[in-house]
Amino acid sequence: MTTEAHWPPLSPIQTGLRCRCPRCGEGHIFNGFLKLKPKCEMCGLDFSYADPADGPAFFVICFGCIPAVIFALWLEVYYTAPYWVHLFTTLPLILLTCIPPLRPLKGWLVASQYFYKAAEGQLVTDKDA
Repeated sequence: MTTEAHWPPLSPIQTGLRCRCPRCGEGHIFNGFLKLKPKCEMCGLDFSYADPADGPAFFVICFGCIPAVIFALWLEVYYTAPYWVHLFTTLPLILLTCIPPLRPLKGWLVASQYFYKAAEGQLVTDKDA
């Protein structure tokens, strides 16, 4: 059985944005667009620790959707654009700023959880100390 000391620490940005295993950097972490595999096909790392929750969606909304919606509002207020203009400008902009970043952001969050050994918080009482 391999140990954690055998694997050199890899950058969560490099492995996560490429959607690779955070331990070996070779295996893929996704089964589909956003569904995590049960484990890495190369090193066998169990991905059950990973729970990025709504993190990727939050980052996409803040840094992708909000500017795209501001553009749509600007276009409407200053040019009173007809619906077909929004269909050919705003809709593709919103789709391109929302969908493609989800997968690499989720990969980055999963890799960061592994790298920083993130775990569920636990309450420590005087009895435990």
